[in-house]
Amino acid sequence: MQTHFLEYLPADLAPMTIRQLLRKWLIPRKWQHLLRIQEKITVNHHYHHFDELVHGGDLIEMNFDFLPENTQHYLPATDYQPEILYEDATTIIVNKPAGLKTHPNRPDETGSMLNFLQAEYPDILIVHRLDQQTSGALLVAKNTVAVPIYNRQLTLKVMRRDYLAWVSEPTTLSDQGGISLPIGPDPTDKRKFCVDDQSGLSAQTNYRVLRRTESAALVAISLETGRTHQIRVHFAAIGHPIVGDPLYNPAYQPAQKMLLHGYQLHFYPPFQFNEQQISAPLPEYFPK
Repeated sequence: MQTHFLEYLPADLAPMTIRQLLRKWLIPRKWQHLLRIQEKITVNHHYHHFDELVHGGDLIEMNFDFLPENTQHYLPATDYQPEILYEDATTIIVNKPAGLKTHPNRPDETGSMLNFLQAEYPDILIVHRLDQQTSGALLVAKNTVAVPIYNRQLTLKVMRRDYLAWVSEPTTLSDQGGISLPIGPDPTDKRKFCVDDQSGLSAQTNYRVLRRTESAALVAISLETGRTHQIRVHFAAIGHPIVGDPLYNPAYQPAQKMLLHGYQLHFYPPFQFNEQQISAPLPEYFPK
């Protein structure tokens, strides 16, 4: 597992203290404390107090060797080659096809995206997931260091996930809007979730209509929260289920593919200052 990182600060970076730099990078407080007391962070090869300033062009060296080894491993599988959209020292983004699980549900499963990635990347860890029938950009961490940083980006809405979907009943759908309905497990079907006003978790989905046909509307969707099946439950709840959704669309036909695609991720790679925007190509079956 990689624990040692060297980063040159951008030349135009405004001076800030080491403490401010680590906060900006969303490094957990406990890790900041360990970096300090164990002197695992240096500036231009020298240890400095956290209240001292760093400047553009400085070399920051960090060693997170105090972290435990990753024990979350999957059975490697090699009968599928994932399409890599982005890769750096900490991160992989793959274009997950519909029908492929993000991760296995049992220790002996081998047919998920993480199984296929495990064959080449032994320390991968899940950051977020896509439903089995949802295609699109999936971000996976290559080591333990990246996971809490990305979790904080999700919590603080620094990381954004945008989707495209075709939904039913286009004539009655507003041009844009927000769906704010709490979501919880469906008590009648363990595979499903539902709107639960009593004990559900808060969920917010925003959308904008891009195109309408006689039978469906193409919508751009952004998430404020990340509940399981959130987009599918929300659009079904307002009477516009995702076309081809096998769980929430009563008009589903077995030959259909679900037309929900994670088309773009916006995020900051750990220890970087520039936002990355990664797009996943639409599947061939997805109407343009």
